[in-house]
Amino acid sequence: MKKLLNGRIAVVAVAVTAIVAFFSFKSGDDRNFQIAKNLDIFNAIVKELDMFYVDTIDPNKTIREGIDNMLFTLDPYTEYFPEEDQSELEQMIKGSFGGIGSYITYNTKLKRSMISEPFEGTPAAKAGLKAGDILMEIDGKDLAGKNNAEVSQMLRGQAGTSFKLKVERPNVKGGRTPMEFTIVRESIQNPAIPYAAVLDNHIGYINLSTFSGNPSKEFKKAFLDLKKQGASSLVIDLRGNGGGLLDEAVEIANYFLPRGKVIVTTKGKIKQASNTYKTLREPLDLDIPVAVLVNSGTASASEILSGSLQDLDRAVVVGNRTFGKGLVQVPRSLPYGGTMKVTTSKYYIPSGRCVQAIDYKHRNEDGSVGTIPDSLTKVFHTAAGREVRDGGGVMPDIVIKQEKLPNILFYLVRDNLIFDYATQYCLKHPTIVAPEKFEVTDADYNDFKALVKKADFKYDQQSEKILKTLKEAAEFEGYMADASEEFKALEKKLNHDLDRDLDYFSGDIKKMIASEIIKRYYYQRGNIIQQLKDDDGLKEAVKILNDPVKYKEMLSAPVAKK
Repeated sequence: MKKLLNGRIAVVAVAVTAIVAFFSFKSGDDRNFQIAKNLDIFNAIVKELDMFYVDTIDPNKTIREGIDNMLFTLDPYTEYFPEEDQSELEQMIKGSFGGIGSYITYNTKLKRSMISEPFEGTPAAKAGLKAGDILMEIDGKDLAGKNNAEVSQMLRGQAGTSFKLKVERPNVKGGRTPMEFTIVRESIQNPAIPYAAVLDNHIGYINLSTFSGNPSKEFKKAFLDLKKQGASSLVIDLRGNGGGLLDEAVEIANYFLPRGKVIVTTKGKIKQASNTYKTLREPLDLDIPVAVLVNSGTASASEILSGSLQDLDRAVVVGNRTFGKGLVQVPRSLPYGGTMKVTTSKYYIPSGRCVQAIDYKHRNEDGSVGTIPDSLTKVFHTAAGREVRDGGGVMPDIVIKQEKLPNILFYLVRDNLIFDYATQYCLKHPTIVAPEKFEVTDADYNDFKALVKKADFKYDQQSEKILKTLKEAAEFEGYMADASEEFKALEKKLNHDLDRDLDYFSGDIKKMIASEIIKRYYYQRGNIIQQLKDDDGLKEAVKILNDPVKYKEMLSAPVAKK
């Protein structure tokens, strides 16, 4: 009886201990309890579906979609990479991958991928592939029906491996000539600095395209070379640079700033995510005047460089408001060879501001996100006391009016008409003059217009759409009877006129044609030279660098109002 009683007491004691432990765990650490509870629920749901759902589920697909949807509710930079996608993550970090080195695009008429732009010095260029080549087979496998992503995956592979590529190349007669190439894949790394030169008035120019890989070494070499060539001021072009490694941005900022300056501070939930990054070396040049070109495609590490140089009054920033990505990601290892790139902190540049523009934490009821309104941004100050704001990217010191491209140009590009014309042009012209001197002649443009008309080109006119909407509103509100004659007159003036539009917008269209042709011969470098010929941002940068008094005034403390 005593043993039985002791046994019962022991059972009760264990039960009470378990209950106390359960409730103390739940009440003392409710967050951990909720995580454990929901993981159990998720695990149970997957098992129930696998056992009882009417159709057999694919566990990899089902769970991957669950993971992706969960991460989608956070921010677009927190991503999961399973073991088979590690090369994609490695490419993002290192800026390199095994492949042939070419952009491909999809030909909607032929329903096949085609080469759109081989990179200089890569296997694609060395093998002789050209823009316009239609991709037919890889190692005997027909590529019909495959999208760009699938074809791109087949073109990539371990450096040193080879494959046979069958293409059809457009010819002068309008047909396509079958060709076969044996290509050896190489480690492809897009050039961090596709173009650097000394412009007029001893102004150095460096186009920095990425912060992935190790661009600081390339930048240092390019900058010192420009100085040897006589550059006495510098333009750093960060337009379209989507960022990369934070350390690389700090290193390049260090070239123009004294040792020991705080460039960026990261702040996260845990101690390891909070760091301060300072310049660690002696600078290359503390005195050379610097202008930085930015636009809405300037993001992340590019904003650290441009924003820190602005906050420390070391450079005049020219262009348009930057993208506004003030979030930092780090890779975290997961089971079975997976990795998660997770946002761990926000970064703050020297003035103390964060440039993050989109508020992912406070979503709308439909799940959408919006930018932080200007009314909620705060004022900060540069080292000299100039006002800057947080919450919306880096606002330039000199704002350039954004160029609006004509509607017809969008449709000409979409329908590959400019691309097709450039392909035909290159078949007829084995060589062209240097990109600095090349121009699309009136005769060339007449040939292009003939190609457009032959293609039975159709496009939307925004003015026609707006007029139609206005007519419907006028009829609905009872104004049509009195305004019918005016509407008829407008319709005549706004009538679709392809010849008129091709002539009226010839300047913009010729620039696009010239870029497409030049890069066929001189690659990315030539394309940049062409685009800089009539570049409003560069003109303003040159203007301020050529005016030492104005340059110094822009970077100085504001004059106190009396």
